[in-house]
Amino acid sequence: MKVQESQDLLLQVDHSDRPIGLVEKKNAHLKGILHRAFSIFIFREMESSFQLLLQQRAFHKYHSGGLWTNTCCSHAEPNVPIKITASNRLQTEMGFSCPLFFSGSFYYKTDVGNGMTEHEIDHVFAAFHNPTNIHLNPEETNAFKWIDIKDLEKDLKKKSHFGYTAWFPEALNIAFKFLDERKVQER
Repeated sequence: MKVQESQDLLLQVDHSDRPIGLVEKKNAHLKGILHRAFSIFIFREMESSFQLLLQQRAFHKYHSGGLWTNTCCSHAEPNVPIKITASNRLQTEMGFSCPLFFSGSFYYKTDVGNGMTEHEIDHVFAAFHNPTNIHLNPEETNAFKWIDIKDLEKDLKKKSHFGYTAWFPEALNIAFKFLDERKVQER
């Protein structure tokens, strides 16, 4: 299987996250087929507050284009451990790498517009890292920004979450477990 071909195929899973086959990426989203995904959250501490690195998805993406989301997100690759796929994808989308830590996973199914449905078991990874250089891949990302966690929480409470991807709030709650552990360690 060529690299390009494997990137167009997703790992279809059952509700227990067991692989059951491969499905073409766009077809999975058109038919709402359950597949494995991941979301990465990169945090940093600045002047005694915590910040999260957000990315704005490229406008030409076939779903959720132009919306803000976690630092990086994508799908599991066939026959590759998800943590390795996540690390590689962070380098591809944002131009840097760092050690990632698994925070948990969750199931969701939601309409994401354009006749597409995200139906995923999303594995959430997090890290503390303050990259000196961020090089966006224009095929995947339009922009990035650091946001203070308190400002982000206020933004989401104001119901302005419509500017964010559908999976972002729930994945963020799982990533906060990682952040909470860091806060406890510092006490």
